[in-house]
Formats: sequence, C-alpha cells, structure tokens
Amino acid sequence: MDFTTERRLEDGVLEREFTLGEIPGTLWTPESAAPVPLILMAHNNGLPKAEPRLVARARLSAAAGYAVASIDAAGCGDRPRSAAAEQARADLRRAMRAGEPVDDLFESLVGPLVEQAVPDWRTALDALLALPGITGPVGYSGWTALGIRLAVLEPRIAVAGFFAGGYVPRAQREEARQVTIPLLLLLQWDDDGNPRQRALDLFDAFGSKEKTLHANLGGHLGTPWFEREDGDRFFGRHLK
Repeated sequence: MDFTTERRLEDGVLEREFTLGEIPGTLWTPESAAPVPLILMAHNNGLPKAEPRLVARARLSAAAGYAVASIDAAGCGDRPRSAAAEQARADLRRAMRAGEPVDDLFESLVGPLVEQAVPDWRTALDALLALPGITGPVGYSGWTALGIRLAVLEPRIAVAGFFAGGYVPRAQREEARQVTIPLLLLLQWDDDGNPRQRALDLFDAFGSKEKTLHANLGGHLGTPWFEREDGDRFFGRHLK
C-alpha cells in the first residue's frame, strides 16, 4: 500500500489517498493514540469513493473514532468500465426513459459489478488491517449487494449497515439468508426506484438474529442526517 497524499482536516481527521496495485483508495483516521476499529464504506452500485455524500459520512465516522476506508474497486468509480457494463448502462437508461421493465438490465449490470468488486475489497482489507493503529473487528457500511457478498465470504466483517437504495441482484437476495452478523438496514419509504416491498422482503430474509430496520419518509436522497449518528452508535455497540 502506497500513500500518495496526506492532509489533516479541520476536525482533526487525517485523510490519506493510497494505491494498492491498481486499486485506488482513501483512508480517514481519527486523532487517537490507541488502535481504532475499521469500517469499510462503499457507495451503492459502484459509484466513486469521492462521491460527496460518502466522503461526508466517512469524515464524520472517523471523527467519532473509527478508521474508515473506501476504494474504487474493479469496474467501479473511476476504474475502467467493460464494454458489457457500458452497454448495460446504455440499455438501462433507454429502458427507464421508455418506462420499460428494468430488473433484468440491473441484473446484467450490478451482478457482475459485485463479483468484480469483491476481490479488490478483500485485498484492501488485508492491507488495511496490517497498518499500525487499525484493528478489528471490522464493520461495513453502504452498498447492500456488495456488503451481502462480503459478509458471506469474509469472516472478519462483524457488523454491517446497509442502504436499501440500490438494486440487489437475485443471487445476493438468496445469499442474504447466510448473513448472520448484526445489521442495520436503512429504507427510504418513498424511493420510487426501489420498491419498498422488495426491501422489506430482503430484511426478512437476512439470517441475523440481531437486525434492525429504520424506515423514513422521503425519496432516494432523503435519508435524515440523524441516521448517520444512529449508525455510529450501532457500530459502537459492536466494534468498540
């Protein structure tokens, strides 16, 4: 892992950009003399690690006493896109404009994105836990489809906070039954692009004995800011 930039932010959080082979990432760490727990933070459906909402959440969680890391995994963010993914995106935009069914198109886009992203996230996790000042257990926050796959494959992830605002492929909906870690699922009740019943069915499918659903009125981008603070308290119960 090579750190390429470093800056101390006004809240005391240290923000460092890094590269890990072809994987670009960002690590935010608090001012702390003791080792701190790690939260992996991914944006829905492969949006970039530099997306402002993700950065804002990461900085606040770091200020609350966590190391927070995000990467642009294969096919995500600013990484190269495959011809198949670009065609799927074009077909999806066309179908949405025409009001046509889009589930199969989402499957062809998001399913491969998840499979491509998982190895990069696991590689990053190996490198991050080898750094001084970062310790387990590990939390995960954000992109639900990726988080389900990682929770099934990666025993070091002990707790997860998911956002029900992105498409979850059928394979991950089935895998949800294998997820047994504590989890928090955030649902926007009026998110036109993400049917609430599908999110409720997913919540019911999770195999976790400790799982919490927070549902708020409003559309896709209307998640109340207090949910971030509640999320830190949720992680605190399991990581600190």
